[in-house]
Amino acid sequence: MIDTPVTRALDAIQIPYRAFQHPGPVDSLEQAARERGQNPEQVIRSLVFRLSQDDYVMVLMAGAAQVLWSALRKYLGVSRITMANADELRVVTGYEIGAVSPFGLPKPMRVIADPSVFAPDEISIGSGVRGLTVILSSVDLRRALGKIENVPLA
Repeated sequence: MIDTPVTRALDAIQIPYRAFQHPGPVDSLEQAARERGQNPEQVIRSLVFRLSQDDYVMVLMAGAAQVLWSALRKYLGVSRITMANADELRVVTGYEIGAVSPFGLPKPMRVIADPSVFAPDEISIGSGVRGLTVILSSVDLRRALGKIENVPLA
């Protein structure tokens, strides 16, 4: 039984998943996907952007797809955004780089998902612990996220 803030959050809302422990350090998206038996686009990255002093937003992206910053700024109605640094990430999510998830956060955060996140039948997301991932269906991810902003950002 794996116990992380993410697995506790998913258990609390009865979302089925399975945990996968990587055999060693993960150095790339491609390696993570290969070890999980997935394609890179099934690996969902949780990216955190700082909008202002204490205002952050999480963007879920599939695989190696990059966020078009101009599209994100336009959607959010802001002229400037930055990526959260490692210290900010730890404070606002409780997680280290490579383990971030939209679940089990210390306080609610706005989450936006690129539609590509829900394209594969099965995806994997951060578990809150580096080297450990949570694998679930994209249908269950959408259900777990509840009312989610689904916006093309790639």
